[in-house]
Amino acid sequence: MSCTATTTINHHFGDEGVAKLGFDPSIMLKTLVVELAPSGKLAVAVVPVSYQLDFKAFASAVGAKKVTMAAPETAERATGYIVGGISPSGQKKRLPICIDESVLEQPRVLVSGERRGLSVELSPSDLVTVTGAVTAKIAC
Repeated sequence: MSCTATTTINHHFGDEGVAKLGFDPSIMLKTLVVELAPSGKLAVAVVPVSYQLDFKAFASAVGAKKVTMAAPETAERATGYIVGGISPSGQKKRLPICIDESVLEQPRVLVSGERRGLSVELSPSDLVTVTGAVTAKIAC
């Protein structure tokens, strides 16, 4: 199965965080807001910064025909956070969340703490519980 991954992100805040903090990129997670087709509704994907979101796999996991990255302004308006600091928890509007299943193999993970440069450490199971997320293979 080929990977149809994100290619439209211009700034990689997660890679910047890995470089500055020195953590393994498989435990630092990025939160991506995507638009579902044909409904136009939004959803959230959480994947390790060392991976990309597989659009086809994510669409399948959330029951959409197709997904695209949400415009930064749309993501910020829906979550209440700025791009690069979007947290999977505490969003202004609760969006469906799917976390890549590879995350479950880690003893701990780091997610955005609601602003750029702030990370929160927790167990993957706590992340799933706190966010009400489902898990699936959505990264490549």
